[in-house]
Amino acid sequence: MPNDASLHSIGKIVRLQLQRSTLTLGERPNRYYDPAALMSVNELILTPQGASARLSDGELVMDIHHADHPHSLNDGGENDLSVNFTSHYAAIRERYGSGDHLYNGCGGENILVEMDGRVTLETLSGGMAVRVQPGGLAWLRRVVVAHPCQPFSKYVSRSTEVEMVKSTLQFLDNGTRGFYCALAHESAVTIAVGDEVLMPLP
Repeated sequence: MPNDASLHSIGKIVRLQLQRSTLTLGERPNRYYDPAALMSVNELILTPQGASARLSDGELVMDIHHADHPHSLNDGGENDLSVNFTSHYAAIRERYGSGDHLYNGCGGENILVEMDGRVTLETLSGGMAVRVQPGGLAWLRRVVVAHPCQPFSKYVSRSTEVEMVKSTLQFLDNGTRGFYCALAHESAVTIAVGDEVLMPLP
């Protein structure tokens, strides 16, 4: 893997969170998106199976996409972890307004990085590294686009009109909605709000 000399900082982690249960509720065709099950935490434990967090009372809570969750939504290891960027939320609010529902992190990603500018799949082709204490690097690989769903597109646009939902799906795709990734290490690693995120130099 690249060493520190071949990496550049892109920003810091400003939010970490777990999905305690699915955020898409209801039955077709009336499914809807509700971020109420999101839990913001100061630290996340990452493993090749997904994300979890240790609460102050000692309870271990798994993200719904963790492969070992009893009701796991893990898709064969493709969506173990998820990441997005504050600049993408800024673009969403610029297009759809600054309603309270469009807060940073409402899309449910595990890791939110503060960053300026658009991030694409090509940008992330070399993966990302989180600089963890006491100075090691946690690599996130196997990056793929997290394609948006209709319920989230309706939530963002505050519309059920077919053409509006369609255009919102298109806008949120290609990484604006975020990306899935996986930890590239066998052993567990803990990341924290404030940790630096790096990428290989182009």
